[in-house]
Amino acid sequence: MKLFVQIPCLNEEETLPLVLESIPTQIDGIDEIEILVIDDGSTDRTVEIARAHGVRHFVRHTRNMGLARSFSDGADYALLHGADIVVNTDGDNQYPQARIGDLVQPILAGDADVVVADRQTQQVAHFSPFKKLMQRFGSWVVNKAASTNLPDAASGFRAYSRESLIRLNVVTRFSYCMETIIQAGYKRLAITSIPVETNPKTRESRLFKNMWQHMFQSGSAIVRAYLMYRPYVIFAGLGTLFLIGGIIPFVRYLALELGGVAGDHLQSLLLGVLLITGALLAFAIGVVADLTRINRSLTEDQLELLKRQRYREGRAAVR
Repeated sequence: MKLFVQIPCLNEEETLPLVLESIPTQIDGIDEIEILVIDDGSTDRTVEIARAHGVRHFVRHTRNMGLARSFSDGADYALLHGADIVVNTDGDNQYPQARIGDLVQPILAGDADVVVADRQTQQVAHFSPFKKLMQRFGSWVVNKAASTNLPDAASGFRAYSRESLIRLNVVTRFSYCMETIIQAGYKRLAITSIPVETNPKTRESRLFKNMWQHMFQSGSAIVRAYLMYRPYVIFAGLGTLFLIGGIIPFVRYLALELGGVAGDHLQSLLLGVLLITGALLAFAIGVVADLTRINRSLTEDQLELLKRQRYREGRAAVR
C-alpha cells in the first residue's frame, strides 16, 4: 500500500521545513510513504529546501495556477506513480501532519473513500466570530448539496482513496474543496471526517485577499457544482416559485372581477403572464440542463475508463 502526501506550495520556504519534518515516516498498514511537492509558481527557495529535506517528487508550474489545478496535477502525478491513497496538506503548516496516520485509517479499513479533517473551527483562536459563522453556514450548504454530514467542508487536510480520485473531476479554478465533496456525494462515495487541532497561524491566506472574496468564490464553486450535478433541483425550484407567483395575480384579478372592479387592474394579468412565462422558461432550461447532466455523466464514465488504463500503465511502469 503506497501513500503519497502532496503539498501545494507557493513561496513556502519558511514553513515548508516544519511540514516536511512532521510527516510520519511509518504508518500501520502503509508500506511506502512518498512526499510530493507541487510548486505553484514559487519565486523563493521552496524547491531547493524540499530537495534538501529529501523530497524526490515534484510537480512544477512556471506560473501560479491556483489551488484547484495544483491539487489535480498532484493527484494525477501520484496516481501515475502508483499511489493507493493521497493525502493533501498545506505548505503553511496549518495542519497537524502527525495525524496523517489517523486520517488514512478509515480508508485502510474500507470504511471510507474520502476523509476530511475537522479543524473544529469554533475552537480556532485566530478565526473571527463572523468567519466561524460563515464556515458553519458554508458547511451546511455543502452538506445539503452533497447529502453528507461533514462539520468542516472547507478543510483542505484530506485523504483520498485511489478509486475516489479516479472518479472525481475538478473543473473549478479556485478551490477543489467544496466541489469534490459535492461530486463525491453525488457519486455515492463514502465520506467521513476526524477531528484535529490546527497548528498556530503562520501567515495570511494566499488563496484569497479577504473573507468576502473567499465567500464569493466558494459560493460560486458550490453553485457551479450544484448546477453540474443537480440542475433539476435549482430550475424546478425556480419554476415552481415563478409559477406560484404567477398564479397569485390571476387569483387577485378573479377576486376583483367578482367584485366588479377588475377592469382597472389589468396589470395583475400582465404580471401573472410574465411570471408564468418565467416559470415555463425555468422548467425548459431545467430539462435541457438535466439532459446535459446525463451527457456529462456518460462522458465522465468514458473518462474514468481512460484514467484507469492510464494509471494502470503508469503503475506498471513504476514497478
